[in-house]
Amino acid sequence: MFGFRSGSSAAAFSSGFCLRSYRWLIAPLLGLAMAGMAAGSASAQDKRQNAPGEFDFYVLSLSWSPSFCQAAHERGNSGRAIQAQCAGRPFSFVVHGLWPQYDRGFPNYCQRPSPRLDRNVMTSMLDLMPAPGLIYNEWDKHGTCSGLGARAYFETIRKARAAVKIPADYLELSDTKLVTPGEIEDAFIKANPGLSSSAIAVQCDSKRLSEVRICMSKDLQFRACEEIDRRSCRRDKVAMPPVRGG
Repeated sequence: MFGFRSGSSAAAFSSGFCLRSYRWLIAPLLGLAMAGMAAGSASAQDKRQNAPGEFDFYVLSLSWSPSFCQAAHERGNSGRAIQAQCAGRPFSFVVHGLWPQYDRGFPNYCQRPSPRLDRNVMTSMLDLMPAPGLIYNEWDKHGTCSGLGARAYFETIRKARAAVKIPADYLELSDTKLVTPGEIEDAFIKANPGLSSSAIAVQCDSKRLSEVRICMSKDLQFRACEEIDRRSCRRDKVAMPPVRGG
């Protein structure tokens, strides 16, 4: 049996010897560990990643336009895209997008470059999505993952929006309303038979309602979506700025 005294030259020699002797074994083990980490990361990504038409469900994202406009005003942002939504007729909820989703994660930019979006298709959506730049971006980022042509994709957005009834209290909100995220969910659930709390998620910024996200199957029926639901706003109350008059 070999014994070494603390701080002895023998111990120092032995440590150096061991490191040199086992370097040939350590390097491959490190390589295997790194490969395992990479494989674990890859396995977390859906195997269908970014294959057009290969997804599990849609998320219809409805943006509370007064919050968007108020936040833009506070930032001093008055560009053309902001003016398109915030300087014309008043809006309550507008469509942010219809997003293909996996049960875990989501695809995006599934065709590069994306097929060019016809301007006539874009202008046909301005009543629901009142900003040309938003419409073009949604097509590039999300529409190309739907497996549909541009016209069919935006027709699907229109059908999805028509399938959701906005609670009456939110259509012509004349004063700032303080509400809990749960109250917003309950209002949508009451207005939409078949919609459950597991199929809707409220999003907020530091103080305001920003979006309501509703999960829908490919045939636009309400469906549960655990991952989306987990990301709901956790604030006690959020403000809903009023819809602009005229």
